[in-house]
Amino acid sequence: MFLKIYQKYIIKNFLLMVLKISFIFLSLTIITGIFTESSFFAKLDVNFYLPVLLVLMDSPSVLYVIFPFIFLISTQFFFIKISDSNELIAFKNYGLSNNRILSIIALTSFFAGIIIISIFYNISAILKFKYLDIKNTYTNDNKYLATVTENGLWIKDDNVSEIYFINAERVSSNKLHNVDILVFNKNFKLNRSIFTVEADISNNKWLMSEAILTEPNGNREIINNYSLISNFNYTKINNLYSNLSALNIYELMKLRNDYKNINYSITEVDIHIKRIFSYPFFLTIMTIFSSIIMLNIKHQKPKLFYAIGGVLMSVLIYYMNFVFGALGKNEQIPIVLSIWLPIFVLSIISLIGTVRLNEK
Repeated sequence: MFLKIYQKYIIKNFLLMVLKISFIFLSLTIITGIFTESSFFAKLDVNFYLPVLLVLMDSPSVLYVIFPFIFLISTQFFFIKISDSNELIAFKNYGLSNNRILSIIALTSFFAGIIIISIFYNISAILKFKYLDIKNTYTNDNKYLATVTENGLWIKDDNVSEIYFINAERVSSNKLHNVDILVFNKNFKLNRSIFTVEADISNNKWLMSEAILTEPNGNREIINNYSLISNFNYTKINNLYSNLSALNIYELMKLRNDYKNINYSITEVDIHIKRIFSYPFFLTIMTIFSSIIMLNIKHQKPKLFYAIGGVLMSVLIYYMNFVFGALGKNEQIPIVLSIWLPIFVLSIISLIGTVRLNEK
C-alpha cells in the first residue's frame, strides 16, 4: 500500500518535529549528565573524557524513558506549526478532516513505538549495561556481587577478614534453601566450606539451625544454631537487577525464567516486560491526547505557554504512571491493571475530546 502525498507530508513533518524535540531533550540530558558524572569523579584520578563517555552511554536509556513525553510535546508543536503556516486550513479545504490528521500521526506514533522497542531499547540496554559495568569499578560495591542463573543464586561477599562464595538452590521469604558456602581468606586460600538446608537471611546475621562445616583436610563438623555475618540480607538480595533497563528483552526473559527456577519474585521483571510491550500504545495515546488538546484550543498564546503546559501534563502523567506502577509492584493491584489503567484513563479522556472534533 503506497502512501499518498499528503500522508507523506504529515508523517515527515511530524517525525521531524519529534527529532527536533528529541535532540533538545538529549542535549539537556547530556549537559546535566556531565555535571553529575563530573561531580562523581571529582575525587578520582580518571581521564577527563570518561564522564563524557559515561553520559553518552547512559543518555539513550534516559531518552527511552522520556520518549512518551517527547511525543506529547512534539505533537503540540506540530499542530502549532501547521496552524501558524495555515496548512491546517489548507488540509481542511483539501477535504482532510481533523480526525484524519489525528489518525495519521497516531499510526505513525504506534509504528515508531514498535521500532523503538525493537531496536532503540535493545541498543540503549547494551549501553546502559556497559555504563553500569564501568561505573561499578569505581564504587565500593564492586566487592559485593550477586546474580541469578539457572543454577540458582550466586553471591560473592567480601567481609573484613574472609571472602564468601555462596550458592543457594532457591529463595523464599527471608530464607535461602540448600546453601553451599565456600569461605576463603584474603589470599583466596580455602578455609572451610559450609552446607545448610536452610538459612534465615532476614537480616545481616544469617541463622542456620544446622550447618555442616568441612575443613580443607576433610574433617567434618555439624553445628546447631550456626550464624554467619554477611553484607547481604533478604531485602538487599530482593533488589537484584533493580536497574532492569540494563537488560535487553532476551535477557529480561531469561532473567524471568531464572527467577522462577529459584522461586524468586518475578513481579518487578513482569512489570518491566509488560511496560515494554505496552510502549507503542502509550506513545500512541500520548499523541492522541496531545492532539485532542491542541485541536480544541486556539493557538494565540506564546509557544513557551504550550511548552510549559506540555511539561506540566508530562509530570502529571508520569506520577500517575508511577503510582499505578508502585501499586502493581507491591501487588496491591494486578500487574496488567497497573500497566494499562493509565493508558485506559488517557484513552477515555481523549475519546471524550473527539466529540465534534471535525467542527473545530
